[in-house]
Amino acid sequence: MIAIAMDGFGAPEVLKPVERPLPQPGNGELLIRVEAAGINRPDVAQRKGGYPPPPGAPDIPGLECAGTVVAVGPDCRRFRPGDKVCALVAGGGYADYCLAPEPQVLPIPGSLSMIEAAALPETFFTVWSNVFDRAKLEPGESFLVHGGTSGIGTTAIQLAHAFGVRVFATAGSAEKCAACQDLGADVAINYRDEDFVARVKAETDRRGVDVILDMVGGSYTQRNIDALAVDGRLAQIAFMGGAKIEADFTKLMTKRLTWIGATLRPRSIADKGRIAAALEAKVWPLIANGRIKPLIFKTFPMAEAAKAHALMETSEHIGKIVLTNG
Repeated sequence: MIAIAMDGFGAPEVLKPVERPLPQPGNGELLIRVEAAGINRPDVAQRKGGYPPPPGAPDIPGLECAGTVVAVGPDCRRFRPGDKVCALVAGGGYADYCLAPEPQVLPIPGSLSMIEAAALPETFFTVWSNVFDRAKLEPGESFLVHGGTSGIGTTAIQLAHAFGVRVFATAGSAEKCAACQDLGADVAINYRDEDFVARVKAETDRRGVDVILDMVGGSYTQRNIDALAVDGRLAQIAFMGGAKIEADFTKLMTKRLTWIGATLRPRSIADKGRIAAALEAKVWPLIANGRIKPLIFKTFPMAEAAKAHALMETSEHIGKIVLTNG
């Protein structure tokens, strides 16, 4: 098969098509013929040498894919060859074929295309796990997501809105703020022109928001603490602005805040399987009936993965960037 491998670490140009042996499914694994694969920020971090795959995972990038099951390993009970699926994987999505543990595989909801389905797993697993499972966002509460037009942001806005939450989002331009509002954000804040803490306070009668989903860290940490309500929860999923932080954490105690952190990739198959089951029960019906839909910004042929990564690094995209096969 042809896969996109890294010729060392560095710029997008290290991503190159190579020939690799066709993988064979082991116990509890499916072999998927990949028709589309999503691009995610962790792929960029891996390419730069900052996010190595966990032990046993392929060195081929790609954390999500959609396609057709072509072979099943022993102990696979649900899916069969010919099934159309999307999958969360620990690596290997940028290829003609990809192995996936069966618990991390889901049917394609509704009438979604393969391209749309490939944009689901990484962001939906991440948002559901961190915002709804661990931070326990409830209907009637308020929620702020930073990077509202990223894959994570567009997913979080739609999910929170669908579950009856008041949604705040930050973005870096008027166009992006408008896109956030189109997706369901009640308040969109251009962080280049406005202090998000002051706006949140003004919009909530000084109370603050109940949950924040943050991938920035750095200088945002103190501001997130300031923007949270009493008993608020901060879900940290990345530190794009820096992981070494100096802040006054007194409010962490006086406001009884909870600060949680997680990465998805190293979690066990059983853990990811539990997230998949929750998504299928609670979110897949919303996608099937059109209430939630992945936002696709641009697609590239698999062989042009380097161009897709270069686009992601501009941060110009609104929604997901997807690679296609065939």
